[in-house]
Amino acid sequence: MAEETEKKAKAKRPEKEAKKAPAPKRAAEERPSEPRVPPRLKVRYEQEIVPRLMQELKIENRMRVPRVQKIVINLGLGEARENVKLLETAVEEIRQIAGQKPVMTRARKAISNFKLRQGMPIGAMVTLRRDRMYEFLDRLINVALPRVRDFRGVSDKAFDGRGNYSLGIREHVIFPELNLDKVDKVKGLTITIATTARSDFEGYTLLKELGMPFRSAGPERGAAVEAA
Repeated sequence: MAEETEKKAKAKRPEKEAKKAPAPKRAAEERPSEPRVPPRLKVRYEQEIVPRLMQELKIENRMRVPRVQKIVINLGLGEARENVKLLETAVEEIRQIAGQKPVMTRARKAISNFKLRQGMPIGAMVTLRRDRMYEFLDRLINVALPRVRDFRGVSDKAFDGRGNYSLGIREHVIFPELNLDKVDKVKGLTITIATTARSDFEGYTLLKELGMPFRSAGPERGAAVEAA
């Protein structure tokens, strides 16, 4: 009996040693990760636009220069209360446009005239920051807006008095990321660009330097002097 137990113990030893041996590293883990290329609009803002804004707005401190803080894309779909599949399709389309998964917006209170109950999904929204924000703004200015029919520029009267700008788009199919064969219905979007500007004039000057095609001269400079 003692000899049999010794043989079994010797047979288990190589198995334990094989388990303890470290596994060889994969070749993929040893490869260094490629450096990420920063958005071209962000690089242009830091290198070219900031010095021009400091000169035009007469700002001495570089940290005081207005910048884009975030971009909010909102889509309201009242028909979603009857057909939830429309909202699921809209969420997927916004994800393709923004490059980020949106969240569903729900009704805050019930309205019987509109057959609306509290908590019912009625739209979708996504907030972009940092690199994704600059990449989306670059695509919006240089690719999407020129595809609008009879485009003559965007309005300069959509500022809220604090330098934030809201842009309404009637047809979301202007974005080339969408496959038109899979779009069942043309929808409208609201794009809000939040900035750190203290007045509408500063926000207008910032967006104009970034390339936003305004159709007129924009707000007066007096608003910026009062805010300062």
